[in-house]
Amino acid sequence: MSRVAAYALAILATLSFWSPISAQSDPVKVGCLYPLTGPGGLYGRDSAVAIKLAQNHLNSLQPAEFPQIEVIIEDTRSKSLRSVQIARNFIEVENVDFLCGVVSSNIARAVSNLAAEYETFFIGTDHASPTLVTEALHPYYFRVSNGTRLSMLAGAQFIKENYGQSPNPIKIAFIGPDYEYGYQAWHDLKGFLDAHGVAANIQGEYWPKLFETDYTPYIQQLLKDELDILVSGHWGLDLVTFVKQAKQLGLFEHTQFINFDAGGNYEILAELGNDMPLGLVLSARHHVNWPPTRQNKAFVDRFYEEAGRYPSYAAQGAYAGILAIAEAVRQTGGLDDKEKLRLAFENLSLSLPEDPEDFRSHMDPKSHQMLQVQAIGRTVFDNRFPPATVQLGEWSVYYPPAEWPQLPD
Repeated sequence: MSRVAAYALAILATLSFWSPISAQSDPVKVGCLYPLTGPGGLYGRDSAVAIKLAQNHLNSLQPAEFPQIEVIIEDTRSKSLRSVQIARNFIEVENVDFLCGVVSSNIARAVSNLAAEYETFFIGTDHASPTLVTEALHPYYFRVSNGTRLSMLAGAQFIKENYGQSPNPIKIAFIGPDYEYGYQAWHDLKGFLDAHGVAANIQGEYWPKLFETDYTPYIQQLLKDELDILVSGHWGLDLVTFVKQAKQLGLFEHTQFINFDAGGNYEILAELGNDMPLGLVLSARHHVNWPPTRQNKAFVDRFYEEAGRYPSYAAQGAYAGILAIAEAVRQTGGLDDKEKLRLAFENLSLSLPEDPEDFRSHMDPKSHQMLQVQAIGRTVFDNRFPPATVQLGEWSVYYPPAEWPQLPD
């Protein structure tokens, strides 16, 4: 069995990682919920690798007074009821101090509600719907990865810069998954386009179910629409499937394809290989080739050494989650005072692999959303990170606002 295959099998069961810093104190216990199998399984497996890297990084910072951290990971299988049961077991039986993880925004809402009920801190590391940091926000939820609202804010700026000078309204359509993540992304993009004064004629809105396998009817209709821009809200294997089918039917010669939140994820580029068209406009929450900093290169290289593959963006989110917990506990000196912990998270600042040299990811205290830089690029030939033969380039970089952006009523 190869090292990669053996490692993948090993993490299908519950995992426990330790950071041996400050051996005299009791460990901080973290229960993480990720899909390790099924359509989103790669995100969970990448997160498990990144958690180990985060612990190694904490060890390297000795003698800084970071706590011992014990991490337990359970396979959610991308199922909501199972995830809530796991989270409840983490709290009631395992007595965890923190919950972390979750890929699906729907599942994150359910876990977040449980965390509020038990007054247990939940550190979100991957899901992206803005409702978790708006209407569903509570004192015990914090998100350390970019959300769709920040992605759509950057996307609206990109559209204004590149298409907003036309004397005619932009002809635009949206296609995305038929659940909260897709709805919120499209809602926010429309709102920010309007706020930026970008005139747009909406030619169509399309809502395939999550994990759809045949997009042909949607693509055929999109080919009939007169479009300047097609914005996609798909992610993961759904996006891979759509791109393959759209390429075969010639959609990318018909319109400019854009995905501002998850389309530039390394997983997509690797899975598509030579099937990834050039000239698509994409972004993601972390890139293997941007920013071109020593820190990001070291993170990508260490991940590859550990896993035998390059990381999807989920890895950097999980890495950030463990560092965030360690830093908050270090600042408060322990777990006894939840109010101090909340204030530590609200004022959190971290230097992460996705940060350019002149920037640190930092928490917005009102929304509990980490504010981060968004880099949007076009697909160009780049075979430095096989099996992908395409990466993003020709970057447009957008710094976050001073605080969580509100949409006009």
